[in-house]
Amino acid sequence: MKKIYISLITIFLTHALFVPNALAQNYTKWGLPEGAKVRLGKGLISGGIAFSPDGNRLAIASSIGIWIYDAHSGKELKLLTGHTSRVRSVCFSPNGHTIASGGGRTVRLWNITTGEQLNTLRGHTSIVKSVCFSPDGQILVSGGGRTVRLWDITTGQSIRTLSDDRSFIQSVCFSPNGHTIASGSDNTVHLWDAITGQPLKTLTGHTSIIKNVCFSPDSNTLASGSYDKTVRLWDIATGKPIKTLTGHASVVRSVCFSPDGSILASGGYKTVRLWDVTTGKQLKTLTGHTNDVNSIYFLPDIRTLASGSRDNTVRLWDVATGKFIKTLAKHSASVNSISISMDAHTIASGSDDNIVRLWDVTTGELLKTLTGHTDNVNSVSISLDGRTLASGSRDNTVRLWDVATGKQLKTLTEHSRSVNSVSMSPDGRTLASDSNDGTMRLWNVATGQSFQTLTDSALSICLSPDGRTLASGGVREVRLWDVATGQQLKTLTGHTSPVSSVCFSPDGHILASGSEGPEGMEGNVLLWDTETGQPLETVMGHLSFVTSLCFSPDGCILASGSGYPIVRLWDVATGQQLKSFTGHVWTVHSVCFSPDERTLASGSRDGTILLWNVGAVTSQELSR
Repeated sequence: MKKIYISLITIFLTHALFVPNALAQNYTKWGLPEGAKVRLGKGLISGGIAFSPDGNRLAIASSIGIWIYDAHSGKELKLLTGHTSRVRSVCFSPNGHTIASGGGRTVRLWNITTGEQLNTLRGHTSIVKSVCFSPDGQILVSGGGRTVRLWDITTGQSIRTLSDDRSFIQSVCFSPNGHTIASGSDNTVHLWDAITGQPLKTLTGHTSIIKNVCFSPDSNTLASGSYDKTVRLWDIATGKPIKTLTGHASVVRSVCFSPDGSILASGGYKTVRLWDVTTGKQLKTLTGHTNDVNSIYFLPDIRTLASGSRDNTVRLWDVATGKFIKTLAKHSASVNSISISMDAHTIASGSDDNIVRLWDVTTGELLKTLTGHTDNVNSVSISLDGRTLASGSRDNTVRLWDVATGKQLKTLTEHSRSVNSVSMSPDGRTLASDSNDGTMRLWNVATGQSFQTLTDSALSICLSPDGRTLASGGVREVRLWDVATGQQLKTLTGHTSPVSSVCFSPDGHILASGSEGPEGMEGNVLLWDTETGQPLETVMGHLSFVTSLCFSPDGCILASGSGYPIVRLWDVATGQQLKSFTGHVWTVHSVCFSPDERTLASGSRDGTILLWNVGAVTSQELSR
């Protein structure tokens, strides 16, 4: 069964969230999709990084576009948006005036000064994973699927297509002298004549996928990093291997020569390694990243190395000493859950970087960072009095925190597998949690003791507004439970696939449940009468599995998030779709209305929260 990231969210948004402030005015409103008012989070670092030739600008490929930073201060300068999926690769032109980016099936060219999109290069039929300018800046090479394409930068026309029907292209690179193009794919490196497009050599020796290739500054040597955990150096003239560098414990995802060609840097899982090119000896291991290092870049001064990682940071290192200098840019991890206190002063967020963060709603200031979880934080919930925060994690624990101090109060360890969601009762005395261990637990918040264990393979849970009933979504059924006794009250049947989200209406009379659909693809939403346990006639069809549901405060509208990056609004009475919002580029994990019903918040795997204007959905639309 396809894994679903479930986040059950309790959000109370007020106008204070949207008051402009010094932090939010900068980039939270850059490049917003239609209908969105604010974006929280910069998105995931989803691909490579690149520095401008003068070293003054840093470009980062992200899930929502290309971020441009001042490379000295780390200040955000621009966000280039236009790609409809995450960006995989970025490259500056030799004169530093243009940026090329690859994402989805397109390559796009941008004016670095204005941020204007200059051209969209279409022709690839698979995801573009790598782009690189020729040394004179007149030609761009891109790799995706089984083809390498050459483009005329002036006209945007495809000049030539280099095909390899046997392998999928992972990386492309121009030699500094402009004579040769290298492409890395399944086990092999191909060398092509940059002028004629004719194949020159095939370099064999790797035993698995080649993730990255890079030429030495003199164009005589090529480095390749592979899934086989090795880095190999090749003689371009002969096509023969020179050295095999071993030491990485996992996939080598990036390689880069220093400007003088004496040092090679390679990035793998959590580490960057520096090698003496002449001897093949490992010089240093740079540690500090907490996930794969996808991209490495030497700055022009030779003394500094930058590394971009799936931990969503770009770090600078001193090459001579191997010491960490600073974090130049930090991006957001997948947003799994958010919760806002009833007084709207504090926002809590939980994400894939194992951290819970507390934010000031009015200023956007980061108040506290709550560390202790050792794996993804799947769900967070603030009590209605704003004093206590609960978090559930993939590390099998539920943790309780003091919101005022950030101090961890208790660790609840009775679950034996990942905790998918947590939900506070309205009075803050009871906490519900569900886990992959096949149980749901009810906890006394004051003591941290579990007083009920309900056996159910639940994918989602939700406490009723009065706190007396717990709803759980399972393989094909929805179950209602008595919180006080732990007895099962009703079994609601009608779904034909796993139930991935459940949500009570504000008055508790209706329960909405969303399913994955056949093979996790097409899902639907059913509505139930909670008194009788009977299904209502309304059925809301989805083109993808349903991940999250939320009723508007008046109960007239239901919002849904799904595997497709679309947020939908439905008329509860008729089941008709009222509106859809597009702008996320990955699974929408969570949705929730503000109390005034004018705003909807959505959190996504793309690392952002978008706040949508739903004021256009009026009573007139509901009456149609």
